[in-house]
Amino acid sequence: MKHLKKITTKQLVFSSAAIALAMVTSMIKLFELPMGGSVTLLSMLFITLVGYWYGPYIGVVAAASYGVLQFVIEPVFYSLPQVLTDYPLAFGALGLSGFFRKQKHGLIKGYVAAVLGRYFFTFLSGVIFFASYAPETMAAPVYSLVYNGSYLGAEAVITLIILALPPAARGLEQMKRLALE
Repeated sequence: MKHLKKITTKQLVFSSAAIALAMVTSMIKLFELPMGGSVTLLSMLFITLVGYWYGPYIGVVAAASYGVLQFVIEPVFYSLPQVLTDYPLAFGALGLSGFFRKQKHGLIKGYVAAVLGRYFFTFLSGVIFFASYAPETMAAPVYSLVYNGSYLGAEAVITLIILALPPAARGLEQMKRLALE
């Protein structure tokens, strides 16, 4: 039997701190859409940091855990498949940032990949579970692309602008060194 990768105490503590920061910042909504979804104060960034620090395995586990917490705090439940798609799968995709952790500009690349992964699952959920909300003049896939892209894209752009600021980049590199030493 293949052994699962062991998570160290330090990784658990840093991951828990990132999840806590993400939970707090997810409650600071810059704007909220009527059918769900909002632009928050960098909440996705804190979750993608876990993958960036520790790789995709720990990143996806932490991100999926965050998704479960999001469901507990603000549940939207229509069916079990919808809950799985909208919470552990969509948020779990934020852990994909871990695949870029050793690359040049890995945080930027990982963040973009993570948000695109989440976008995929929110798009899928929109098409499968929320197609009835699309206006009659718009196909459900187009509606889901636009609706979900509006809030995820806005938060991604804001976060990428902040990541491009030298003080933020230096601070996040210092955090990575602390997380890995």
